[in-house]
Amino acid sequence: MKVFKFGGASVKDAASVRNLAEIVRKTNEPLVIVISAMGKTTNAMEELLQHYFKQDERKTQSLKKVKDFHNSILHDLFPENAEIFQQIDKIYLALEDKLKEEPTMTFNFEYDQMVSFGEILATMIIAFYLVQAGIDCHWMDIRKYLKTDDNYREAKVNFNASKKLIQENFKKNKTYITQGFIASTSNNLTTTLGREGSDYTAALLAFFLDAESVTVWKDVPGVLNADPKWFDNTVKLNRMSYTDAIELAFYGVGVIHPRTIQPLKRKNIPLLVRSFIHPEESGTAIGNFDYQKLIPCFIFKMDQVLIDIYPPDLSFIAENNFESIFEVFARNNLKVNLMQNTAVSFRLCVNNDPHLIPKVTNDLSAKYQVIITPKLELITIRYYDQKTIERVMVNKEMILEQRSTKTIQLLVKDLG
Repeated sequence: MKVFKFGGASVKDAASVRNLAEIVRKTNEPLVIVISAMGKTTNAMEELLQHYFKQDERKTQSLKKVKDFHNSILHDLFPENAEIFQQIDKIYLALEDKLKEEPTMTFNFEYDQMVSFGEILATMIIAFYLVQAGIDCHWMDIRKYLKTDDNYREAKVNFNASKKLIQENFKKNKTYITQGFIASTSNNLTTTLGREGSDYTAALLAFFLDAESVTVWKDVPGVLNADPKWFDNTVKLNRMSYTDAIELAFYGVGVIHPRTIQPLKRKNIPLLVRSFIHPEESGTAIGNFDYQKLIPCFIFKMDQVLIDIYPPDLSFIAENNFESIFEVFARNNLKVNLMQNTAVSFRLCVNNDPHLIPKVTNDLSAKYQVIITPKLELITIRYYDQKTIERVMVNKEMILEQRSTKTIQLLVKDLG
């Protein structure tokens, strides 16, 4: 058995769904197919959530956008009397019922309950289309089998419970289609595994089922040494070790979720990153490879915020300060991309999250002086040299630098 994962870009419209069906048909062996929400649906569901949480009347229009998008795909793929329309209407009805409820005061809880509808809609549509196309597959609600704690939006997987349920219900001689990103608590309340968590779902299923491999289908030819949006003349990496993949994922390479590699490494299951546009090409293989180094790899994170923290009396930043600072970040689920301390300050770089940053800075201000610097860029180079540093520093002002033997991180301000 193999595991395939298709992200939102690979199922963004009816033509993409047909392309997925052809890839599955040509594989002609048992698969577990993990699907993300279609296109930009997660963004649309997040907009709907914001309006719902604030009880904004625009929630009706936001819901209509979600329905119109999926309905256009449905009418392109299926005849008017197809059963799928009734099934999708049931999902719409459940979403409408949710919108009629008063939201709780817990944003992260409401996020998981609402945004998860995107994955349910996508997998239902694609499962029905595969059957219509003559491909035998079984739709599975992953929330019944993948169990987590109740840390909403960043749920931690209960490995023992999940392993038992998945091994009992996923047979190795059948093809299944299921959702990435979502799971549930022991009380069957929906959780999510963190943004872009569908790759992690695929890795977990491969781990529990002892799969032959995991293939992540992307709109790029494989893992590139930089994002083409920010960097010219990118180069595809034909192979990569688990260690380098973990490092690059940790620093933010877009094609691999940070938690994806560990389950695969534990059982030496290869991860293949391939193009759904050119499925005949081999892509990038990630596995137990041995080499001295790769070509320089660049990771760009835009819209970064630097948080400078000072004790009010300019006393030393000591261990007890770190404990209280990290407790605030952990409690608010704000991830740190870079940190550096001096005798009297602690500096942390984070993504610009307009919902979380005010909460964090407000909590920190009770004990510390806090200064915020927005509109920065974080550049990470794996296997750097001076030439690569000079290349990315054109028209940039250095704010903070941190380096190890193989990796350098540069927090900069764009002067262009």
